[in-house]
Amino acid sequence: MTVATIPVEAGLIKRPMLAEVVANRPLTPHLRRITLTGMEIDRFGYGGPDQLARIFLTAPGAELHLPDSEQWWPALQAMPAELRPVVRNYTVRRLDAGRRELDIDFVLHGDGGPASAWARRAAPGDPIGVLSDGSDYAPPVDTEWQLLIGDETAMPAITAAVEALPPGTRAIALIEVGSTEHEIEVRTPAGVTLTWLHRGGTPAGGSAVVIRTLRELALPAGTPYAFVAGESAMVTTVRRHLCTERGMAKDRVYFCGYWKVAAH
Repeated sequence: MTVATIPVEAGLIKRPMLAEVVANRPLTPHLRRITLTGMEIDRFGYGGPDQLARIFLTAPGAELHLPDSEQWWPALQAMPAELRPVVRNYTVRRLDAGRRELDIDFVLHGDGGPASAWARRAAPGDPIGVLSDGSDYAPPVDTEWQLLIGDETAMPAITAAVEALPPGTRAIALIEVGSTEHEIEVRTPAGVTLTWLHRGGTPAGGSAVVIRTLRELALPAGTPYAFVAGESAMVTTVRRHLCTERGMAKDRVYFCGYWKVAAH
């Protein structure tokens, strides 16, 4: 696929931009890192390690049609249904503006969702649309230590945050995964402790390993900042524990439910 330059005003691009797959490599049995490139990737807005990207997908082999407007949502809805791409939110793992490369990690769960199905089969040259959609990780300047908690879906944000911390920063990171084979290599600066929590045979979203570990954890003294993301019920439970049982101020705890266990 040839990615064409679309004339726009100087600065960051605020409408979906066309990109293509450069590489698709497995990190774990259920995690793929897909590298994208495009003539406009150097103008993708990046605000921090939990930077969200809306991705625009179409069926394999089909032509990708993107809304060509900053008012992209109304433009998307105005498209004929047969041309309208599927839109999902993912966290950017890495942006190299100089090389015009962007990495997104996809958690695979078969063909049950359009993004997972696309990621399983994505090959170099496949088209995709991307749009910068903001970031919220923002430790206040008076933060003395950080607590980062999440599951596989928060792994890109947490690991990117860990790797970006200056040496000597006090931080504790807890990441829930299925088992050791689902862990990835992370460059951990001095002063940062990263612990992988294994839920074993318990399905994702059904384990209490995070809150159980947190309740037994001795937390540092000083002014904290907590970033909690992942399955909605886990995030809510952790936030309640930190604010009610640990006495953290609510404005020191950022929390976001990235997904929710389906009701049966």
